[in-house]
This record gives sequence, structure tokens and C-alpha cells, in this order.
Amino acid sequence: MCRHVAWLGEPRSVASIVLEPEHGLLRQSYAPRHQRRGVVNADGWGVGFYDSGSPEPAPPVRWRSARPIWGDASFASVAPVLRSHAILAAVRSATVGMPIDESAAAPFTDGRWLLSHNGRVDRGVLPPRREAESACDSAVLAAHVFALGPDRVAETVREVARADPAAYLTLLLTDGVRITGITWGDQLSYLATPEGTAVASEPWDDDPRWVEVPDHHHLEVTPAGVSVTALEG
Repeated sequence: MCRHVAWLGEPRSVASIVLEPEHGLLRQSYAPRHQRRGVVNADGWGVGFYDSGSPEPAPPVRWRSARPIWGDASFASVAPVLRSHAILAAVRSATVGMPIDESAAAPFTDGRWLLSHNGRVDRGVLPPRREAESACDSAVLAAHVFALGPDRVAETVREVARADPAAYLTLLLTDGVRITGITWGDQLSYLATPEGTAVASEPWDDDPRWVEVPDHHHLEVTPAGVSVTALEG
């Protein structure tokens, strides 16, 4: 399992999303408030973001590590000056038996999209993907989502869940233009402000404007607003 967060809106520092909130991703790495499975997220972490100043659509850039986020002093020193309008970051609690190395840390990418998976899935129900960045379940799932197309992520999650009913498949994705979220076995919450929208495994503060997304729902965030629809029924 893991904790993750995404931002879409006015450019802001990566530190303001990942490190600075009182109950943000840094604190969630060692003291999450709403995590249902696991108590610490120390098996690596990563962040991806887009160049807001590029005149052309550019691929995301990433910083990933197999160390706990609290031990990455180099990132802490540069995060305040890294700015972006679209950010996705995650801290990891590895599924038992999965590798613990940098390549297994989200976010994963196909060169356009960033994806983070909070959960677990039986890799045996997924087709082998040579393009997967790691042998871990989350990386193989990410490669499967990318291969079928992120626009079909809701359908893909339903298909994977039918093949592995015990899977937890909560996802966060962004292409720098929108955020897509899927709740399947774990929660997401969003905070919509005049400056932009944050989506997270758990609120980074006690602002009453945070809205919890129900399980088995599909979240879409664009500059026009937020929509939430049921995945079933």
C-alpha cells in the first residue's frame, strides 16, 4: 500500500505539495492518519511533474528513490525551487515479496502520463509487459493501464478486479492537463480551491472543504472543475 497526492492548478513549489503540509505526504510516510493497511510507508517514494514554462507539451520529469522520503535530504534542498502546475507524488509500503528499489517506486510513466497505484494485485492476472518499469505488481499494472489507454482506466480496473477479486486498485493519474482517480478498496479525497485542486489518499490538513470520494468511483479533475461518477451500477 502507499499514500499519494496530485495537484492541478496554478504553478506552485513541489515542496508545498509534498513536504510542507502539516499532515502531508512527508508525515504520512511515518504517521498516516487514515491508512487501512500498513502503518508506515518507508519502502521508497517518488514525485513526477511537468514543466509549466515549456511552450510545447513536454514529458514529465521524475525524482524517485528507494529510501524513505524523510531520508532524502537532497530532494528537500531543491524541492522549494521546483515549480509546476501538475504534480503527482507517492510514498510506498511495498507489497510482501515485491522488490524494493528505485524502479519500483511510483509514479510510473509512459512518457506522457504519470500513474501511482495504492493497493495490491496478483500479477498472474495481468499480461506480461516488457515495458513495465519493474517486476513489482504496481509497475506491471501501470504498464497494463498505459497499454490499454489511460482514457479506458475505469474499464481496465473493472476487468482486473473481475480477474482478481481480492485486488486493491486505487489509482491516481495525470497527463499535466487533468487528474484521473479511481477508488477501489481505498479512499481518495479532493480539495478544490480557486488556485487549483489537490487529490490525496488522505487530507493534508483539517480544512473542512476536503471531500471524500466514495469507494468504486471515478474522479476527473480538469481546469473546468471536478466530477465524480460511480464505477458500478
